[in-house]
Amino acid sequence: MNLNARRKMLGQFIRSHRERTVPDVAVRRRRTPGLRREELAARAGIGVTWCAWIEQGREISVSPDALGRLAMALALTPAERAYMFELAGRRDPAAPASTSIMSQAPEGVTALVQALPCPAYGLDPLWNACCWNEPAERLFVGWLGEDEPRNLLRYTFTSAEARTLIPDWEQRARRLLAEFRADCARMLNDAVLDTLMGRLRDESGLFAEEWDRQTVMAREGGERTFLHPEEGLISYTQHTFSPAERPEYKVVALMPNEVT
Repeated sequence: MNLNARRKMLGQFIRSHRERTVPDVAVRRRRTPGLRREELAARAGIGVTWCAWIEQGREISVSPDALGRLAMALALTPAERAYMFELAGRRDPAAPASTSIMSQAPEGVTALVQALPCPAYGLDPLWNACCWNEPAERLFVGWLGEDEPRNLLRYTFTSAEARTLIPDWEQRARRLLAEFRADCARMLNDAVLDTLMGRLRDESGLFAEEWDRQTVMAREGGERTFLHPEEGLISYTQHTFSPAERPEYKVVALMPNEVT
């Protein structure tokens, strides 16, 4: 979706919610459903003209602070607020920051991972492994044990086991970081993310080099080959899913292929 289309959708979203918002003072005869534009502007503490331009999808830059006040004036739900900020391409200043480098997996993510017979694991927003099944623990030597670094980036870039396990290690590592950069855009200015990135820069020259290149790629599935110390060459097709109720989490499943 291009920028102009997003502006139009943002304007339509705000207008639609303005027209369904109950006015502060009930009036028997009222031509405009919900709030008038000037009433919304007054509630949000922004100019009427500015409010009109936003609704019209004009080429203006709306600050996160103004969006937050509009969200409060329209009494948006958390999901509606998140959607509005997404349309505006802004980070919500009221969104909770990460408080821990490790987080607990949502119940649905854990249930799906444990139900799969193939290697599967869950990733939190920082790509820490928050849950996994036994086939995944057997496959990823040096990652999913009790005392191992559970972050997928740290494992890939700093673990000797990863370099042995992944035949095309450098190419896969570069690709993984490019996918993470695309995924973590919503977490910019997050202190925990900054700490993790700083630590990885110190631990891996390849990571520092690739992070500075600013490469961004969408996360894709496809064939993944591993050279396992006990099972030899194994091939899988990787699939990644995000639960509707917690889209910042991921389930990664590796379906076995036949090696020819």
